Amino acid sequence: MVTPNHDADAVVLEKTPLGLSTSVDNSSGESRPSKEGLSKAKEAAVHKLPIYTPNDSESVGEGHIGALETAEDIVTLSTSVDMGTGLGLSTFGAVLQEIFYFKPQVIYVSAMFLTVLAYALGEGMATFIPRWGSVGRSLNPGPFNRKEHTAAVIMASAASVSALSTEALAVQKLWYGGYPNAAAGVFITMSSQLIGYGMAGMMRGILLWPTRMLYPTNLPITTVMETLHRPKSETRKRFRVFWIIFAALFVWEWFPEYIFPLLVGVSIFCLADQHNLVFTNLFGGGQGNEGMGLGSICFDWNYIAGFGSPLYFPLQTLVNSGIGYLGGIALSMGLYYSNIWRSKDFPFISQLLFDGSSNSTNFITYNTSNIITPDFMVDLNAVETNGVPYLTGTYIAYLITSNLGLTAGIVHMFLWNYDDIKLGWTWITLDVLKKAVTPSTYFFWRSTGERSFEEKEELLNDPRIDPHYKLMVNNYDEAPNSWYMCAFGAAWITAIICLYIMKTTLPWWGFIISNIFLFFFLIFFGALYAITGFSFNLQPFFQMLAGYLFPARPLANMYFNTYTYNGLGQGQYLLRDLKLAQQNKLSPKCSFVTQMIGCIFGALLNYVMMLTIVQNQAEILMSIEGTNIWSGANIQMFNTLAIAWSIAPKMFSIGARYQWVTAAFLLGFLVPLPFYIMHRFFPRQRIWSYLNTCIIAWYLGYLFIGVNSSILSYYAIGLFGQFYLRKYRPKYFIKWNYLVSAAMDGGTQVLVFILTFAVFGGSGNAVPFPNWAGNHINNVDYCMYNPANG
Repeated sequence: MVTPNHDADAVVLEKTPLGLSTSVDNSSGESRPSKEGLSKAKEAAVHKLPIYTPNDSESVGEGHIGALETAEDIVTLSTSVDMGTGLGLSTFGAVLQEIFYFKPQVIYVSAMFLTVLAYALGEGMATFIPRWGSVGRSLNPGPFNRKEHTAAVIMASAASVSALSTEALAVQKLWYGGYPNAAAGVFITMSSQLIGYGMAGMMRGILLWPTRMLYPTNLPITTVMETLHRPKSETRKRFRVFWIIFAALFVWEWFPEYIFPLLVGVSIFCLADQHNLVFTNLFGGGQGNEGMGLGSICFDWNYIAGFGSPLYFPLQTLVNSGIGYLGGIALSMGLYYSNIWRSKDFPFISQLLFDGSSNSTNFITYNTSNIITPDFMVDLNAVETNGVPYLTGTYIAYLITSNLGLTAGIVHMFLWNYDDIKLGWTWITLDVLKKAVTPSTYFFWRSTGERSFEEKEELLNDPRIDPHYKLMVNNYDEAPNSWYMCAFGAAWITAIICLYIMKTTLPWWGFIISNIFLFFFLIFFGALYAITGFSFNLQPFFQMLAGYLFPARPLANMYFNTYTYNGLGQGQYLLRDLKLAQQNKLSPKCSFVTQMIGCIFGALLNYVMMLTIVQNQAEILMSIEGTNIWSGANIQMFNTLAIAWSIAPKMFSIGARYQWVTAAFLLGFLVPLPFYIMHRFFPRQRIWSYLNTCIIAWYLGYLFIGVNSSILSYYAIGLFGQFYLRKYRPKYFIKWNYLVSAAMDGGTQVLVFILTFAVFGGSGNAVPFPNWAGNHINNVDYCMYNPANG
């Protein structure tokens, strides 16, 4: 990820602990302002920051979004251009992300696309909404500016997530006999989204304001925002190219998504031999849970960029993930054809539990209703009677390698980047600890966000505080801690009530434990994410933890995860977006309001879309493979692990069938050591420092789910952008890389949004395209279908 110099298209890069690249802050990080405070220009010069001066329409005190200090400002916010833009994008992002959750492969709504689209919509509304009278001026207060743009983006970003509670609710509907209380379902979705937000907001002093909390994933967005808000004469050509590519992808994606699905995964091997299951497992991958996708060519950007555009990831990350991918193919094929854990008696790829009576010609899913009691507990005697369920070999490989990667990542960072981590934690001082245990610190209701002269002076003189934030200290009051505390408190009380009403089997003390874990993990992993931009997938860990804390309680396991793993993710992402707001000098109070609206609005839309999809696609969601349009793989995985960990002593404990899943946590601590030792002995051999065992381990199990035909196309495009363009055409890379990727994301995702409701059955009625050679229904890539799937 790069950020351009304002005087020229020059870039300075620095490696982060996990192989990502970020821009180097050449500032000293030191500030010694006078009592009167430094001027903006002087402050910017000291820190070598671009000077950002609001234009007239952004000045404080004119009822503009930049201020939001009075009730009048909030009313203005609620009707101005950025609010309309933000709500429109929030609707689009929240609905689309929930749809993507029920796809054969989870795809993420592109934040880069939301950034560019917000600008286009904001400019359009500012141009075409007439400013006649007070109503017109309220709807359109003036030219669309960078602060309005930031507000719209962070609102949409807060909404564009898939709440984990909807996953738990879908599982309850499909496998546990129906939805719980409908109102409780709505409120538990909102509370699960807000609890992490409220807790993260109260940690702004340690996870947001310090300079070291960089949030490098914001850098491409900041780069594009800086580009878009240059003079129109400089951006006109770029926007023309953006819309041309957007339109081209919008038209093109009709073919792989609807008319010509064979283009999702063209496998020469499967086309050559359509009666070979080995070819299906190794080369197939054009539809969900089919194969490894080796050698397949994908022409569908929806899947190529499903987990993030290959144009975003630095070359080192691409190389390490590629090693992991290739190793994962060898690992999965080896486990299956060596029949480890009876793998050949079950599907090659699946996330369901299977009965021990299965064999290679007849896969029998485990009947969980035989072991689940009416109060949603697991009857351990019934497990003995029905037998301990089995998992597929590829699923076990994923669990082992993801656990391995978690602890390997922690060790890797301490071995290779100890100095970075140490500097990142310099905020832990006696003064900070003293303030943390001072009772008056928590009299949050006394705070209005207004700072005294002494408090401002303390912040301006603190060398640890981000200079971007210092520029805001004299212009804006901070959002009071009471606002975040109230958000957390309301979410906490709502959660306790809903967990009881819904009979989730999660005891009150279990919910409190989830809050304690959320607090400590947010401090450590939140700081790690802020410094490196890398977020560990802690869901398997939390499910393991819940399994031992709440044995025989699968629902408790799911809701414990909802308030730990989901809360942690929400906290990290919302702090990331607050950093974006800070870098663009958006008022802290405005940031709070827009994020709250985005969170609540997005949660409601998540819930509504989940109800619609589960109601209309229930049979497909419960099947082994699903279709190339809908899949229940993710909710199956959530339910499978909840049940499996609820009987952990029989499944994963040392001595049990899948003991290596748990042992992998310990082995992960050892994995980086040989590479580090070789680096110390042979420091001139760059390969030992270039290889990242954490990333490699993560990707060893990454092909255990979804549409895998995009691997070859993904790496070909990634190498073109991050190797050829970045090395040999750096000006083109800076000018076009992120913008082109955002346009491709945009054209694709808008079309998928439309197709979902028009022809894919998102609204209840599917209109399939007629069967022809390019649309071989339920077997799009012509690979042999395993009849044992049923």
